[in-house]
Amino acid sequence: FKLPKEFNLHNLIWASVGKSPRFLLKKNNEIKTKDIKLSNLPDFFGVDRALACFAALKIIENPFKKNFLIADCGTTLCLTKLNSNGFVVGGQLAPGFFTQLKSLEKDTKNLKIPSKYEMPSEDFLIKTEDAILKGVLNSLIGLINCSFNPLTDILITCGGDSQLITKILRTQNKDVINAPNLVMEGMIIHCQSKKMLLQS
Repeated sequence: FKLPKEFNLHNLIWASVGKSPRFLLKKNNEIKTKDIKLSNLPDFFGVDRALACFAALKIIENPFKKNFLIADCGTTLCLTKLNSNGFVVGGQLAPGFFTQLKSLEKDTKNLKIPSKYEMPSEDFLIKTEDAILKGVLNSLIGLINCSFNPLTDILITCGGDSQLITKILRTQNKDVINAPNLVMEGMIIHCQSKKMLLQS
């Protein structure tokens, strides 16, 4: 894609998981995992996961000092748990919704990515496309449900498929906070806190 001509790349604060963008960005303006101030945060964690944890700690109300369980629903389903003091407990990774669909099409002989994404309400289905959608969704929901303890955790969903996942979790009477832009909110809060430190 092309950036607008008036866009000032020199001032752009950025972060990237995997390959850096093809256009030139100021290296000093990159946010890296090691810049995020959380306890027990490994440098090899993706910066997106780190920023989501940072944002949750700062903006999600937690009067009972529960753990945060963040389900980032994108290319990968990233589950990350941290406690109320910002200590990263760890996480789990699984293929995300579209990654699973693409894998089924690529690695099996007769299965194709469904042309429509109307989520079936029934549990067992005759049409192959419906069965694929239900199976992939259940694998994601199942992983979240197996990892979430409502007595000790606050469940937060974010990322591109988070609204779909949240809708299903809520039909199961799960208490879940949907914050689709949690990673971006983390970037903003991180930049604001860094700016305040520089000014003090």
